[in-house]
Amino acid sequence: MPTREITAAAAGTWLLGDRTVHRMGFGSMRLTANPDRERAIAVLRRAVELGVDHIDTAAFYFSPGGIIDGPPGPVRYATELIREALAPYPAGLFIATKVGPGLDQHGEWGEATTYAQLRAQVEENLRRLGRDELDLVNLRIVKRPGRDSVGERFGALARMRDEGLIRNLGLSNVRLDHLDEAQAIAPVACVQNGYALDFNRADDELLRECGRRGVAYTPFFALAGGGREAGASADHGATLAELARAHDMTPHQLRLAWTLHQGPHVLAIPGTGDAAHLAANVAAGAVRLSPATLATLAALGALG
Repeated sequence: MPTREITAAAAGTWLLGDRTVHRMGFGSMRLTANPDRERAIAVLRRAVELGVDHIDTAAFYFSPGGIIDGPPGPVRYATELIREALAPYPAGLFIATKVGPGLDQHGEWGEATTYAQLRAQVEENLRRLGRDELDLVNLRIVKRPGRDSVGERFGALARMRDEGLIRNLGLSNVRLDHLDEAQAIAPVACVQNGYALDFNRADDELLRECGRRGVAYTPFFALAGGGREAGASADHGATLAELARAHDMTPHQLRLAWTLHQGPHVLAIPGTGDAAHLAANVAAGAVRLSPATLATLAALGALG
């Protein structure tokens, strides 16, 4: 499909906490794997030029050694790339970040659970982004079988919101009972879970419940699906590829279009380190799928 002059505005908008944003955003995780720092910075600037006003990041997006294993060289933090590319930040830019996972003093991955640990991560986000206040902080958890409360950790973030460090709060990698527990403590702006046409469809009901409650649902891995951190596969299956050709788009664009069709409260945050892919992702926000195509995709997703 043509991508020229299509901006993030084509996807429509949603009230994310206290700010209205375009439903097509940008995820920064993969930027740290780009060996060309200037190219990564250029992609971020191009995203804003294309109308993207919602950027997703985390203090634990860094390489080498972080969520993405980059080539040998200096550590690259996504938050610092964002600051270098976009500060002073344009009016209306909304940056969502995450806390929870992190490296301990021995360089081992762990999970922040106390107020002090979470505050240290919030302050790191503030410092690396060059901000006095964070637009939104998602509490990222490691789900465990049975009852695994988020109350103490979410309450700690709510305290930091009251202290003026954070404006909006969200949850990541959670279940409905976590959302219930958190909403009893403070407003929840969004739920950010791994979700795609053929990945984690057990979240279908949580997605719908978020819509009923006016909570944004922001899926990560919408393109990668089961590939997760490894990225999207080139093999999308014959049916998806055929549907994409019939609509004059790539399978990636069709996946993003399907994502946005799951509800007006569903936001997309595809990430890329390539400007051409960025433009194609943003253009997917202009796609309108027919009921017949959605039904075919629904059947396809049920097999994933």
